[in-house]
Amino acid sequence: MTHPLFRHAEFYITVNQLQGLPPATGIEVAFAGRSNAGKSSAINTLVGRTRFAFVSKMPGRTQHINFFKLAEGRFMVDLPGYGYAQVPQAIREHWVHLLSSYLKTRQSLYGMVLIMDIRHPLTKLDLQMLDWFSQTGKPVHVLLTKADKLSKTRAREVLNEVRQFLSANYPHCTAQTFSSLKVEGVDEASELLQGWFDAGQAAAGGGEQQ
Repeated sequence: MTHPLFRHAEFYITVNQLQGLPPATGIEVAFAGRSNAGKSSAINTLVGRTRFAFVSKMPGRTQHINFFKLAEGRFMVDLPGYGYAQVPQAIREHWVHLLSSYLKTRQSLYGMVLIMDIRHPLTKLDLQMLDWFSQTGKPVHVLLTKADKLSKTRAREVLNEVRQFLSANYPHCTAQTFSSLKVEGVDEASELLQGWFDAGQAAAGGGEQQ
């Protein structure tokens, strides 16, 4: 059953330039991850709709920041996947500028959900993303996706390894396992996001955001 947070989720706007961003008047949570790590599938699973976020057959081709409205003043922000994209260098540099500028300067951004394939966590690009975002002091929650690809024992081992690394290097980060295929980890992630949005709106002065 879909968590109430996502019950009325709908597409809001897509942008490809910083000047195209909507006014920073709500509370936003960004979703980021390496191409092919399962970001779109994770969003679809949380929302409970198969094609809510587009799952590209060519990972890394999505070049836009997509905003999804959850409720008044609450937004999920789907960032372009990074890595592996067969794209010109100029476009790649544009993505880097767009991503880093949004993550570092967006006032309405409360935190980031970072998607990692549990079989290949903490890649160089993942660490770069953590380095960018850690400068803001905002929280990060890591979803170790495709947990169904490993045994439960191995998945728990990887989770513990990732948590230990994050605790030592990025103490503002938390982590969990997640499987879109088996719909596992959805409740844990949904409750965490509910808490983030509630805390963000409380800090912004209650539920007055539009």
